[in-house]
Amino acid sequence: MVRLSQLLHPAREPAPVRAAATVLLLRDTAAGIEVLMTRRSATASFAPGAYVFPGGHIDAADEAAKRITTPRPTQSRAQRTQAIAAIREGFEELGVLLARHADDSPVTAAETASMDRNATAGTGFADQCAERGLILSSDQVLTFAHWITDRDLPKRFDVPFLVARMPEGQTPTADESEQFEPSWVRPADALARHAAGSFFMIFPTVRTLQRLAAYATVDAVLAACAPGGNGEAPLWTSCPRAGLLKGEDTRSMEGDSPFGELALVCPDGQVVHALDWQSEQPVPLLKNVQRLTAPNPSAMTGPGTNTYIVGDAATGYLVIDPGPNDFDHIGRLWRATRGDIRMIVCTHSHADHSPGAAPLQALCKANRPPILGLPSAPTARATARFTPERALENGERLVLSGTTTEGEPITHTLRVIHTPGHAANHLCLVLEEDGLLFSGDHILNGSTTVVDPPDGDMTAYLDSLDTLDVACAAGVVEFILPAHGYVIGFARTAIAQLKAHRLKREAKIAAAMHKLPQGTPEQWLPLAYDDVPERMWPVAARSLAAHVARIQQQQTATR
Repeated sequence: MVRLSQLLHPAREPAPVRAAATVLLLRDTAAGIEVLMTRRSATASFAPGAYVFPGGHIDAADEAAKRITTPRPTQSRAQRTQAIAAIREGFEELGVLLARHADDSPVTAAETASMDRNATAGTGFADQCAERGLILSSDQVLTFAHWITDRDLPKRFDVPFLVARMPEGQTPTADESEQFEPSWVRPADALARHAAGSFFMIFPTVRTLQRLAAYATVDAVLAACAPGGNGEAPLWTSCPRAGLLKGEDTRSMEGDSPFGELALVCPDGQVVHALDWQSEQPVPLLKNVQRLTAPNPSAMTGPGTNTYIVGDAATGYLVIDPGPNDFDHIGRLWRATRGDIRMIVCTHSHADHSPGAAPLQALCKANRPPILGLPSAPTARATARFTPERALENGERLVLSGTTTEGEPITHTLRVIHTPGHAANHLCLVLEEDGLLFSGDHILNGSTTVVDPPDGDMTAYLDSLDTLDVACAAGVVEFILPAHGYVIGFARTAIAQLKAHRLKREAKIAAAMHKLPQGTPEQWLPLAYDDVPERMWPVAARSLAAHVARIQQQQTATR
C-alpha cells in the first residue's frame, strides 16, 4: 500500500453513493437492435440535458413489491429489488410496464392508460398492479453492467444497468417533467450523433452503448446476460476515474490505459492529474516518485522511454533507466534531482534504457553515483551491450534514507528482482514501502513486450512473470510502473492477463505449425498474428521465433 505521507493530494471522502437502477429496453428491427432512450430535463440535478435510459432511485417500497413478482431461481434478493425499481421507473417515466397477468397474458394498453403514473413511488405503483392482478416481470430483467458514479462527482449512484425486451403493444410516452423525447435508436447511431455533438450522453451511457453495439439481436444480448457458472454477475463493473487531457476532463474505465495512474496519483478522485505525454519536465506520481519520459516516441517505445526518479530532497535520488543518450533528457534529469543522484539503475541493456547512464553520471561531479544493473550476456546485440560498475544481486536492497525537515526519519527501499526473458540481463525493482513495481520492459502498458531470441527467451519470460506475481503478492504491490506507458493498476490481475495472452498466442502459433508442419516462420506468421496489423508483423516475427523455440523445446522434452 502506498504510504499516505507520499500522496500528492490530501485525502478527501467522496460523496456517498445512492442505490438506483436503470433499464435498457430493447427491440429488434431490420436495421439491427434498438434501445429506448429519453432526454433528461435541462434542470435535472444529475446529467441535465443528457440522453439516458429510464431509471432512478431504489425506493423502500420496491422491496415490498416482491409479493407481486416471480423471481428466477438464480436471482438474488438485491437483483430482484433492482429489477422492480427499474420496472417502476420505466412505467413512471415512459408509461412502459413490464408485467403480465397470472395466465401469462400481456398487459393491455388500456390497462396501463388507466394507471396513475404519478402515484406515490413504490407503494402506489405496486398497489395498482396488485388491484389489476398483474405480476411484475422481474424474471425477464437481466443484469448487463454495474456502474458506480465517479468519485469526483458531488452526486453519486450505485446502479445496475439492466436489460429487457420491450413488451409488444405498448407505446412509450415521456412524463414531460423529468424525461422528454423518447427515442428508439441504434447504439451505433446514438454514438455517431454524440460524437457529432447533437446527442449528449454521459460517460457510462456511451461506454454501455459501445458494448451493446456488438450484439446483432435482443436474443444475443439476453443470452450474454443469462445466468451462468458465476451466477448472475454483470458483464462488467466500473467506477470510472477522471484526469485531464489537453486541459479537459477525460474519463477512464478499469481496462483503459490511464486508469491505474489516476488511481495512484488521485486515489480519492480529484480531477487534477494531467495525462498529456510530454518530455519537458518530470511528472510527479507520488512525493517520492517522478517520471520523466525521454523524447523518443515510436512504434516500439510508445510515447517514449520512462525514466523514474525515486527519492526526495531529504534522501537524495535513485534514477531508474536514464534512457537514451539524449543531451536534453539527461540535463532535465540532473536539474530535477539538483544533481543529488545516489544511484543509477538500468533495468536492462537496450539502447533506449542504458546509454544515458554514463553521461548522467558525468554530470554529477560532486558525488559520482554508481551505475548498477546486470551486464549484458554474450547473446545481446551489438547495440545493446552494457556493463554496470556493479552487478546487482537478486533480492538485494537499495536504500535511500534521510531525515525530513520535521526531523522524522524517512526511507525508500528498492528490492532487486532478476527477470530474464525480454533480455537476458533484465531486472525489476520493488519499492517496498509503497508497494510499487518498476517493471522495465518486462510489463508494458498498452502492448506486449518483444521477446527477441537469442537474448530473449520465452520460457524465461513466462517464468519471470510468475516470479513477479509472487513478489506482488508478498509485497502487497498494487501498481506497476512500466518503462513505456502509464502506471498500471491491479498489478496481479495485469500479470495474469499478460501471461494468459502469451499462452493464447502460443496456442495460435502451435496451431499454425500443426497446419503447416513443413512451413517456415514466414508462413506461420500470418496465421498466428492475423489479429495484428500487418505493419507490425516484422516486430511480431521476433516474438514468434521465441515461441517457436519454446514449442520445439517442449516437443523435444516430450519425446
